[in-house]
Amino acid sequence: MDRRYTTNHLWQTIFGDLAYSLGMATTKVGADHQLLPLLEHLARVSRRAAEASMAPGGLRPRHLIAMKLLSENGPAGQQGLADALSLDPSNVVGLLNELEERGLVTRRRDPADRRRHIVELSAAGADELALAYARLSHVEDQLLRDLTAEERDTLRSLLVRAVGVISSPCSVDQVEEGLPPCPA
Repeated sequence: MDRRYTTNHLWQTIFGDLAYSLGMATTKVGADHQLLPLLEHLARVSRRAAEASMAPGGLRPRHLIAMKLLSENGPAGQQGLADALSLDPSNVVGLLNELEERGLVTRRRDPADRRRHIVELSAAGADELALAYARLSHVEDQLLRDLTAEERDTLRSLLVRAVGVISSPCSVDQVEEGLPPCPA
């Protein structure tokens, strides 16, 4: 029998597994209680829905992450942005070229060091970012419609905590101030 997971079944299983991972259960996890396949399935479904919500040729996740960093932290050096994104600087150049061609970011020389480029989110970029996040909120609401607001908050807190274990939050300022770069 081909058993497909419904969103409700996924979340019931995830919350059961999260309870186990937090020490709320004492039985050994079997193959039917593994989180990774469920998280992978949800990530795939989420990614497809998010991509479909963006206009053809719209922003991709790496665009959104770069723009979000600039939105939250303000203008940043191109190298610092590369480090914060954990991307090779040559890949960041391509990413910024795409965003600059669309008028979503601006690059200018640093007056204090002409070898350094400062990247800033443009007004059009801020508008596009807000629109993209509104679309993503709608997708999230659809995917998580079977969860209460409290369950969503709990899920978010648990995921943030789990992600924090494998990679610490990183900011552009941290890299530019000489602190260790973000983990890859």
